[in-house]
Amino acid sequence: MTQYEHNVDDLIKTPEELLEQRKRNRAIHRRKRVNHGIYCAVACTFLFIVSVIFLFPIVLTITNSFMSQTEIAAHYGKVFSSLTGSRTYIADKVTLKLIPGMVSFSQYSTALIKSPDYLLKFWNSVILVVPIMVFQIMVALAASYAFARCDSKFRSLVFFLYIILMLMPYQVTLVPNYLVANWLKIINTRWSIILPGIFSPYAVFILTKFMKRIPKPILEAAKLDGCGEWQIFTKICIPLCRSVIWSVAVLVFIDYWNMVEQPLIMFNDQEMYPLSVFLSKINSGDVGLAFAVATFYMVPTLLVFLYSEDYLIEGISYSGGIKG
Repeated sequence: MTQYEHNVDDLIKTPEELLEQRKRNRAIHRRKRVNHGIYCAVACTFLFIVSVIFLFPIVLTITNSFMSQTEIAAHYGKVFSSLTGSRTYIADKVTLKLIPGMVSFSQYSTALIKSPDYLLKFWNSVILVVPIMVFQIMVALAASYAFARCDSKFRSLVFFLYIILMLMPYQVTLVPNYLVANWLKIINTRWSIILPGIFSPYAVFILTKFMKRIPKPILEAAKLDGCGEWQIFTKICIPLCRSVIWSVAVLVFIDYWNMVEQPLIMFNDQEMYPLSVFLSKINSGDVGLAFAVATFYMVPTLLVFLYSEDYLIEGISYSGGIKG
């Protein structure tokens, strides 16, 4: 029925019929609003419950790190009590408590001042992760620009090999990496972890996909204005990829900040272990100290995420195109 026929049909209706129709329309709209409200309430409740479940361990760790050793012993008892050999069990009943009865900084004092091992392991993590993040992005930018601009027939083959390497879990490539590091005589040095991290294919894959979406007229116009490849790369491609670069930097930092297998295999000297490996040894001793060091360990990742949150969201949202 056309709009004109619908209006004519309304004109021939009696006032009572029109009033009844309006009541039905209002009832339908009211029912839709109620259903939409119920849906939103259920969705918000579900997301709130999921958020609480995911955030509870983090909040518990942070708040318990400010408890005194006496309060922790009263609520957690001998959590890591060695009963038979090297195995650990929960010896006493554990009572989870979110709010400390009295705020104490003794755990942080022990971790940062009295026992320098924890601070040393923290700086070991920084020395390993920061060069990997910086140089991996530099290598990935150059390789991505070459993949996006090169028209060679071997480009697709090489990029396919990059994808194959990215899909393989690190545990599969760990043995070849160890053999190559042993051949280069860099075992038990930081280069055995930094070099494989710099040439990781993940950042190359993400940046290549983004650079291929840069409109070609922009690059052709820059070339007509006299820009060379280096100027196009530094003045156009890198600024357009800024949000994706930040996104990749955040993901690479979090990935390598939590690495465990690489140091265990590549390092013979435990003094070179990062804090991610050393946390397991802290847990086998003082529970309160484990809470404090875990909180201290989370600070860099939280700061990096909070500082780069807008760039991370922007990079993900623009993954399908370039902002106009």
